[in-house]
Amino acid sequence: MIKVGIIEDNEYMREGWETFIDHEKDLTVIGTFGSCEEAFESEQINKIDLAIMDIGLPGMSGIEGVKYMREHHPDVNIIMATVHDDDDHIFDALKAGAVGYLMKKVTPDELVHAIRDAQNGGSPITPNIARKVIATFQRAADLEEELSERELQILDQLATGRSYAAIGKKIFLSVDGVRHHIRNIYQKLEVHSRSEAIAKGISKKLINPGTD
Repeated sequence: MIKVGIIEDNEYMREGWETFIDHEKDLTVIGTFGSCEEAFESEQINKIDLAIMDIGLPGMSGIEGVKYMREHHPDVNIIMATVHDDDDHIFDALKAGAVGYLMKKVTPDELVHAIRDAQNGGSPITPNIARKVIATFQRAADLEEELSERELQILDQLATGRSYAAIGKKIFLSVDGVRHHIRNIYQKLEVHSRSEAIAKGISKKLINPGTD
């Protein structure tokens, strides 16, 4: 029997999910909560195998809730069920430790399947969210292929805060040569400043500042 906890501030959605989850012979809802704070103060949170959690909750957000669960209840699988489909929310939730990410318009059958999938070691993700995750990794791969070895070297040097002249001296290139490569870097990364280039380079794991 998979013991489920629901953390969702919409009472009608909580009740609807609880009804059809409890209808399954191998699933049971042992606690429903309107906030993370309410859930974490309850003894029931210690008994669940899997939590279905919203992101936009009153008080502590679902993202912070996932981090708390990973620290205090590391064996509990967490599926986010939310209206948010932007990259920031998706990756913040997955990085925090969620094993699944579903849109709230998920059907009862899809949610039940996702619960079983997560408990069997899977990572249930709504198809359009999965497409976004794949596209992000593909963009990162494309950027790495587009930037030449020299450009990656200069991007890494930009992150140290060195001037163009200091970079040129470090890698044995004229200042004009450094400027030429930096223009190409900006164009390929679709940025307009050093700080934007560094931020994108870090986010796409093209550079790792602090290792020089």
